[in-house]
Amino acid sequence: MTRPVELLRQGRKEELWQKCCGFIDLRIDQFMGIQRRLLLEQIGLLKGCELGRKVMQGAEPTSVDEFREQVPLTTYADYACYLSERREDVLPEKPLLWQRTSGSSGEFEYKWFPLTERLYNELGNLIFAYMIFCTAERRGDINFGEHQKIIYALAPPPYTTGTMGRLGERELPLDFLPPLDEAEAMPFDERIQRGFQLALTEGLDVFFGLPSILVAVGERFNGSLGARDLLSVLSKPGLALRLARAWLKAKAARRPVLPKDLWSLKGIAVAGSDASIYKNKIKEMWGRYPLDLYGCTEAVPIAMQTWDYEDMTFVPDVCFLEFLPEEELGRMKANPSYRPRTLLLDEVRAGENYEIVITNFRGGALARYRIGDMIKITSLRNDNLGIDIPQMRYECRVDGLIDLAGFTRLTEKTIWQAIENADVPYQEWTARKEATDRPILHLYLELKGHSNGTAPQIAAAIHEQLRKLDSAYADLESMVGLHPLEVTLLPTGAFQEYMLRQKAAGADLAHLKPPHLNASDGVIDALLACARR
Repeated sequence: MTRPVELLRQGRKEELWQKCCGFIDLRIDQFMGIQRRLLLEQIGLLKGCELGRKVMQGAEPTSVDEFREQVPLTTYADYACYLSERREDVLPEKPLLWQRTSGSSGEFEYKWFPLTERLYNELGNLIFAYMIFCTAERRGDINFGEHQKIIYALAPPPYTTGTMGRLGERELPLDFLPPLDEAEAMPFDERIQRGFQLALTEGLDVFFGLPSILVAVGERFNGSLGARDLLSVLSKPGLALRLARAWLKAKAARRPVLPKDLWSLKGIAVAGSDASIYKNKIKEMWGRYPLDLYGCTEAVPIAMQTWDYEDMTFVPDVCFLEFLPEEELGRMKANPSYRPRTLLLDEVRAGENYEIVITNFRGGALARYRIGDMIKITSLRNDNLGIDIPQMRYECRVDGLIDLAGFTRLTEKTIWQAIENADVPYQEWTARKEATDRPILHLYLELKGHSNGTAPQIAAAIHEQLRKLDSAYADLESMVGLHPLEVTLLPTGAFQEYMLRQKAAGADLAHLKPPHLNASDGVIDALLACARR
């Protein structure tokens, strides 16, 4: 079978588009046909291995319906005795490699997951699809070649982004800044700094990484790096021309130098819950909207945006998709022995929220696995692009909600958007529910530099934005007379000092920063201790 890169080299663009992006042209019945066929194959593999027999609790399903009726929903605890030890003898198929994510609950230091060679090879097509969509202007548009220059803004293997980086280098190939082997050995902040230094001399075509990295770099230009500052550190003649052109563009627009003055990116691909929050800011700084992808270590990718940069389209052949309605979650909490009812993609309803449940294809380990993510089905199709597959966006972690007085459940995304909309110049934040004589939404906020504003003023501005974003939050004030938001301002450097302490204590990369929602007493006490220093 011809690899995508060979089609690219031969100029067979129509075939390349169909091979990698053709899934967006499937009818919903065709999508479900692929799902059912691959699940039946996977059921056979699960029956034949120790891990599969354990998590299926001895069930012998022979159809998709029987699988959903007989096999219980699972979590990592059902697999931990095997996967934490990386036992390959119990798996449906021998893995090519292992990936890990951090055990955010504290129950597991790491969560390990196998990736089979068959799935790894299939992901090569989806890496191409992601690159095509983030650089395309229209259907069928292939706007990149080999050796695109890209900042290495990823967590290295065994994290999933590092695995995808290696796959991208193999399939496209990509030219990482710094080079892949060098970048993987560097601390994260050092590799980002080195990558952008190299981009000044070698150019930059594409960015893939966290949206917050792009914003942080853009704000350095916007806030402190004028043309004279940049020229003062130049050591190579070619940089002067690049910086001079950037300075002239900025001067003509009557604003500071921005990254878009230095580089004309072909595409920006991001992953992370903050992508939609930073979307407009990234466009302003870098000249393009970021293309978002939804996935996780357990299954990547599950869905991705296309060239319209609207909601995401599901991918049919990575994992079997089930959707747990919110009302079923409520019944499960009230009765732990309750067996919930899930829906398939051709049964979901627009405007509803669902917890997503996956079963790996192509020899993966997970069966009816609860990722813990809540997604919203925004529409049953993309009418503008003629995509006949339900559209989705990420909402929050299932356990990442702040319930206030039973009126509203605030997500990380809503609070973050309110802070952004209030034009508060913040460095970092964390929020949680605290109860005294009334429920409080307590926001711990570190401002940038010498920002003005008192805690009550900032609280009032953010409170007003929360009222606009969440009608149930507004009802707390209008119906109950409750004003739940309180803000504590932390001094400059509090979050940085916390991260340095975590790093010195040997904390994993994912645990260096406090969580945005529902931080423990220990985390809050540590932040306040940093503030008192």
